[in-house]
Amino acid sequence: MAGHKGLDEFSDILTAAQIAEMLSMNLDYVRKMSRQGKIPAHKMPGGRAFRYLKDEVVEWLRGLPAHETEVEEQASSG
Repeated sequence: MAGHKGLDEFSDILTAAQIAEMLSMNLDYVRKMSRQGKIPAHKMPGGRAFRYLKDEVVEWLRGLPAHETEVEEQASSG
């Protein structure tokens, strides 16, 4: 896929825009998840900006379920 960076091309400390690019997600959604504590983020002193450690985000992503679907969730709950 032309235009997509490889993981190694991102620095160790990233901005929300870089995380959105790395994960192919919407920037506003990355920011929302950060505010809600759903994605590992570090708030910069005195501001609203977040910074992300690439290793933490990769580990978080690896910990997410790979195949869970709404149908599977409903079947397991009852």
